[in-house]
Amino acid sequence: MSLKYVMEVLELMDQLQVTGEDVKTYLEQVSTAGKITVQTVEGKAGSTDFIKVVIPGENGKSNGGDAPTLGIIGRLGGIGARPEVKGFVSDGDGALACMSAAAKLLDMFGKGDRLNGDVILTTHICPTAPTLPHDPVPFMDSPVDILTMNQHEVTEEMDAILSIDTTKGNMITNHKGFAITPTVKEGYILKVSSDLLHVYTQSAGRLPVTLPITTQDITPYGNGVYHVNSILQPAVATKAPVVGVAITAETAVAGCGTGATHPTDVEQVVRYAIEVAKLFGEKKCSFYDDEEFARLETLYGKMTHLQTMGNQVAKA
Repeated sequence: MSLKYVMEVLELMDQLQVTGEDVKTYLEQVSTAGKITVQTVEGKAGSTDFIKVVIPGENGKSNGGDAPTLGIIGRLGGIGARPEVKGFVSDGDGALACMSAAAKLLDMFGKGDRLNGDVILTTHICPTAPTLPHDPVPFMDSPVDILTMNQHEVTEEMDAILSIDTTKGNMITNHKGFAITPTVKEGYILKVSSDLLHVYTQSAGRLPVTLPITTQDITPYGNGVYHVNSILQPAVATKAPVVGVAITAETAVAGCGTGATHPTDVEQVVRYAIEVAKLFGEKKCSFYDDEEFARLETLYGKMTHLQTMGNQVAKA
C-alpha cells in the first residue's frame, strides 16, 4: 500500500532537523536491497542533502542485463522554508512522492515483486530553503542552483525520466490531483505519450489530465525568461526523454505554502510512477516515437541549443 509510505515519509520529512541520512536510514529499514547514497552540498544560501536510490531489476543494467532504466526525480526547491514559515511546504511534494515511491519499490522487492529494469530515484532534502518572488504566487528557492541539482539528480544511466514537481503556483491546470506533460527530448516538445496516458487512466481511474508547456519552460533557468516552474529542468541535462508529473490543485498555491500537501494526491503520483516503472523496464511503455523524432530532426535539424543558455546579449 503506497499511502502507508507517503504518510510515514511525510512524518519523517516534516521536521526542522531532518537530513538525507534520516531518509536513508528509513529506507534501509524497509529493505536493504537498494543502493542508497547521500551527499551534502553547500550552496549560496545554505546546504542540502542529495539522495540517490538505485533499485536493481532482474534484467537491469546493474546486473548485466539490457532492460531500460527509469529515472524518477523529485524536483523541488526545499521541503521547508524555515525560519520564514513553519512546517512542510507544498513544494516538498516532489521529494515526498519520490522517496515514497522508493520505499514502496523496496518493499515490493523484499516481497518478491522485483521489476525487470533498474529504477533510479533522486531528490534532495532541505528543510530550511529560501523563497523567491514569482507571479502569481511566490516560488521556493533553493540553497543550490539548477545546474547543481541536475548534476546530482540526472544520471547517464537513466533511459527515460519522470520528473515529479509540485505545480500549483499557476492558473494553467486547474485540477486537484496530478497531470503529465508532453515528452521533452533534446529541445523538442513532442506529443504526449499514448502509453503514459493509458497508465494514467489505469492508475488514477479517471480521464488523463495534461499540463501545457511552452518552449520557455524547457530552457535552462537563469536565462531571463518566464518558466512555469522547474519541472522540466532535468531535460536540459540529458538526451533521455523527460516527462513532467505535476502535482496540481484547483487554485494557485504558493510553493512556500504550508498545510497544502494532500497525501492522497501524492499517493496517486507514487502509484503512477511505479506502474510506469514496471512497464518501462519490460519495454512496454514508450515515452516517444523513435522514427517520428528522427523525422523531425531530419526535417528541422537539432534543437539542442534550447538546452543551453543561448546567446547571452548584454543589455545596453
